[in-house]
Amino acid sequence: MSASEYYEHMVTAEEAGQRIDAFLGTLGFMASRSAASRLIEDGHVLVDGEVVAKKHSVRAGERIEVEIPPYDRGDLVAEDIPLDIRFEDAHMIVLSKPAGLVVHPAEGHWSGTLVHALLAHSDELGSLQGDERPGIVHRLDKDTSGLMLVAKTDKTQVALQEAIKIRAVGRRYLALVHGWIAPDTGLIDAPIGRDPRERMKMAVSESPGAKQAVTTFRVLERFEAGPADEGYTLVECKLYTGRTHQIRVHMAYIAHACVGDPVYGQRKAKADQGLERQFLHSYRLQLEHPVTGEAMSFIDPLPEDLASVMAKIASYSVGRTEAGDEVYRLVGEAGVR
Repeated sequence: MSASEYYEHMVTAEEAGQRIDAFLGTLGFMASRSAASRLIEDGHVLVDGEVVAKKHSVRAGERIEVEIPPYDRGDLVAEDIPLDIRFEDAHMIVLSKPAGLVVHPAEGHWSGTLVHALLAHSDELGSLQGDERPGIVHRLDKDTSGLMLVAKTDKTQVALQEAIKIRAVGRRYLALVHGWIAPDTGLIDAPIGRDPRERMKMAVSESPGAKQAVTTFRVLERFEAGPADEGYTLVECKLYTGRTHQIRVHMAYIAHACVGDPVYGQRKAKADQGLERQFLHSYRLQLEHPVTGEAMSFIDPLPEDLASVMAKIASYSVGRTEAGDEVYRLVGEAGVR
């Protein structure tokens, strides 16, 4: 069983006056207000060293300490959740994760995760990420869809994680973003850390705790502005690091947030084309098989909800770039539109 996780937070003047259960529910390490309530009731939340009630109103300068107890894998129960598997052998799995599926158990998500589905699918999964994350090599946000790697042995898990660390795994995403990006290519090298004003968010930051984050992008297609938007740009993003919400944070940082992003986006239904999750899809994985050395490449076309958005704005297209022609050939016209 993995160890408890501990968090501390100093209440700012702007945060003061909120009920502690509601306030904790907004912090990035907490899944929900109900999850915060359970921790408070069980004595895992201290304010200036004292247990408090859920109705306690936080005051500026108070130090909040939160202990999130470990999740016991002995409580994990395999669940018959369908998996969209693109490749599998004795060493690894490549699958397409749908939007809405949480990758592993955490506070507020003790069932119905990808891990529960993997346990039902295979008795052999790598164990090096802890009891609650069998087989997991890397993660996608709950509402980001697309290709993921899963390790079936510890040896494979080590090899795949090392390959990602040294950037030997090509991870590319399709993102539709707000606005017109003029250059055909770009590099965003900006460290990411917890947003000091809104703890549920990440942000580009120069704080000591921020970590290096590098994203490159290629413009694939541009769309002129309509009556309710500023136009759009379809980009291919490539990850060189794997920080929480990296592409979403970086694109918002350059003023081109992902369409539909409920956290970093514009939050305007018409401009978001009715999309209620970020337009971000892990569409391509390239790697060498960790055991056989075989060169492997996988393509995952856009899921229906994202493809329908592309269909809505198709008439506003002002043309594809050379990179766009290349990607459309890879994915296939039917997979994008």
